[in-house]
Amino acid sequence: MTAPFAFHLAATDGAARTGEISTARGKIRTPAFMPVGTAATVKAMYASQVRETGADIVLGNVYHLMLRPGAERVAALGGLHKFMNWPHPILTDSGGFQVMSLAKLRKLDENGVVFQSHIDGSKHVLTPERSMEIQALLGSDIQMQFDECIRLPATREDVERAMRLSLRWAERSRKAFVEQPGRAAFGIVQGGDDRPLRVESAKALADMDFHGLAVGGLAVGEPQDVMLAMIDTVEPHLPAGKPRYLMGVGTPDDILESVARGIDMFDCVMPTRAGRHGLAYTRFGRVNLRNARHADDARPLDPDSSCPAARDYSRAYLHHLVRAGEILAMMLLTWNNLAYYQDLMAGARKAIADGRYREYVAETKARWAQGEGGA
Repeated sequence: MTAPFAFHLAATDGAARTGEISTARGKIRTPAFMPVGTAATVKAMYASQVRETGADIVLGNVYHLMLRPGAERVAALGGLHKFMNWPHPILTDSGGFQVMSLAKLRKLDENGVVFQSHIDGSKHVLTPERSMEIQALLGSDIQMQFDECIRLPATREDVERAMRLSLRWAERSRKAFVEQPGRAAFGIVQGGDDRPLRVESAKALADMDFHGLAVGGLAVGEPQDVMLAMIDTVEPHLPAGKPRYLMGVGTPDDILESVARGIDMFDCVMPTRAGRHGLAYTRFGRVNLRNARHADDARPLDPDSSCPAARDYSRAYLHHLVRAGEILAMMLLTWNNLAYYQDLMAGARKAIADGRYREYVAETKARWAQGEGGA
């Protein structure tokens, strides 16, 4: 018998929470960082490597997978887990953000979105029902409602229109989610940087009985203080017994501050994208391996790291790989960055359980401030 989807809250420290999400494919320790595997791959990484960094779950994307290779094809080949050789939990983003940001031409109405593929210009229709159908075909463990995400700054009129449309689409998405043992559907709180709209969205979604709620429409151009203010605004209205997911966030500092405000789950392309562009995240801050100052530096990124990419290669060698445009540079730095993010989350979980999360954040930021990373 398939284990039901469930969330167990193990400990709190202030608003910070640590716990465990149970799914049909395994458990997710929270707070959790989800590496982004948009097109059924975490770029420059083997699936087994991603797992070894400490990741319990990865993210895939409806928009990209529906265009290539196609949801029906993935389903015929045994589902997304088998297709990408990742037998652990997967969350799929509904595709709404990518339709708005990537599609060449699009027409949005009450029904959904008609758009042209950014790949070949082919025409597609994405509705709440089709998005949930695609996610069911992929077989993901956590499936997101279809929503409209707009960039900030925006007028209140535009923010309110998108929020209300997203709520109507949330109702349709929830209805279209066919109950699947061990799997879940999450709603997405919208409302831009408007506090009353955020509260209204959160309350309405809580009444729809999703398995968890996400805070969307942030990390889209607004300053960090605005993002954190919106989290503070909605947190009291998010069900305490369900997972809370902050979409598309973010920097290590963003994550630590958001955990302090009660967020359980995160995803962001930042560690993988940075790794492909010569930037490493370490306990002592960021290291830009493109800088000439690293050309003769025999030190590793972090001699005490459990990750071979951080421990076993000199900065001089990594600098050489980056400057030479070698693929290995992308592989090693992505590996290092994902390992660092997972170490950061593991530290957060332990600190919350020990009742010392505030101290953990202060100690972590103090190490960053030392600047030994050599950025």
